Amino acid sequence: MASLRDEAAFDTGITAEILDDTVELPPGVGPYRLAWRRLRRNRVALAFGLIFLLIVVLCLLAPIYSQDIAHISPDYGNPTGTVKVGGKTEDILNAVGIPVGPTWNFTHYFLGADEEGRDVAVRLLYGGRNSLEIGLVATLITMALAIIAGTLAGYLRGITDGIISRVLDIIWAYPAVLLGIVLGTVIEIRGLGPFHSTTLLSTALVVGFVYVPYVAKPIRAQVLALREREFIDAARQLGLSPLRIMTFEILPNLASTIIVFIPLVLANAILNEAALTFLGAGVQPPNASWGTMISDGISTIPEAFHNVLVPGIMLVLTVLSINVFGDGLRDALDPRARIRIGKE
Repeated sequence: MASLRDEAAFDTGITAEILDDTVELPPGVGPYRLAWRRLRRNRVALAFGLIFLLIVVLCLLAPIYSQDIAHISPDYGNPTGTVKVGGKTEDILNAVGIPVGPTWNFTHYFLGADEEGRDVAVRLLYGGRNSLEIGLVATLITMALAIIAGTLAGYLRGITDGIISRVLDIIWAYPAVLLGIVLGTVIEIRGLGPFHSTTLLSTALVVGFVYVPYVAKPIRAQVLALREREFIDAARQLGLSPLRIMTFEILPNLASTIIVFIPLVLANAILNEAALTFLGAGVQPPNASWGTMISDGISTIPEAFHNVLVPGIMLVLTVLSINVFGDGLRDALDPRARIRIGKE
């Protein structure tokens, strides 16, 4: 007669060897470890993530390239100077003011000059630093405000939800670029609070503010669902305050959503900064950014098309790499994603 142990093994489909006390079952794997296993197998997402990391490192090395290799500052123009191209000496700006194109000389005007005789390669790296800095600060502002607004509106509901939701609806009613232009122009002309002119920080604040509803509304919807779960009811029965429940019960369950939103908001913030700067409501001279380089290079098309093409390629490559990596990160954090986990 089969023992109860064998019957249990038969009913559950588990062999008796696994049920043997001498055999240890593998430890449980947490959701983020599973997400990392999924992400490791998405080589396209990892490749684009490395591309974005490379762009960040190159932009951070801008002072080293400027001071130790190119020996020129990003704002220094040399319209009357000369540079060697293919063994020949050419003017940086010719007689009609057209700048020299890429020389492929790593130390001097590697990507050519702009309309004022400035080194495009040096300005490209410094402009990337400013664009990435604005995008990062704007992302932090967006995520912080959105998490606070979405969590409060979703958990407290009632009049709090009504007020916050209506404010978000008003902001959402305006296109992000149009609202950014209005706020940027107001800061530049009349000032706003501590900001009396457009700076990198004020641009980051404007970009970060306009994207708050796009993140706060999905967070609010998820909090509305979470507050009806059993573990939230248990926390209320234990006498925990709403602030403590939101901090230690709700927010940890929003971690995956927040992580997925970060690269998406970062990509949109960089694009919005470039658009605002191109339209004159973002970064102002002498500060460089990819948006200012594209705006300044429009006047030299088509003779010096590199002044628009170079920052445009960097902008597209940066946003594309963030978006592809963000898509891979979303798939890795999605427990329903049909990606083989395998063994480490």
